[in-house]
Amino acid sequence: MELNTKGRYAVMALADLAKYGNGSAVPLSAVADRQQLSLAYLEQIFQRLRKAGLVDSARGRTGGYVLSRPASEIRVAEIMAAVQEETRMTRCLDGGGGCLGEERCLTHGLWHALGGHIAAFLSNVTLQEVLAGIPHEKLASKSEQPIGWLAAG
Repeated sequence: MELNTKGRYAVMALADLAKYGNGSAVPLSAVADRQQLSLAYLEQIFQRLRKAGLVDSARGRTGGYVLSRPASEIRVAEIMAAVQEETRMTRCLDGGGGCLGEERCLTHGLWHALGGHIAAFLSNVTLQEVLAGIPHEKLASKSEQPIGWLAAG
């Protein structure tokens, strides 16, 4: 799976708000500069984040955005859902059909299960944990770590 920029940028930007906001509104231009992201694209993303209730906006000279609740209460999966980022790994659409016309591809079960693991992982990681470092118990155990070329990525 390759996440598109909406999901990655949304998580990066909210992590920036959590780190540098200290409860005060942060101008989106400052987030864009620090994270080297397109301001115009961030503005589009933040419309969705505000609509989802993850951020509040403040107007005026000291305006910008602030997290609507503590970073420890915001899950990465919520951020991804707000910007309509999917964790689906298969080519199949939900609700019918297959990867190959009406049939499922030979590896459908593998990719579907992987998507489920990704969704579960993102549901269990908070924005605060992104900043502080994801706790070891939330990471795969040593026996579950990928081997060979997967470990290098």
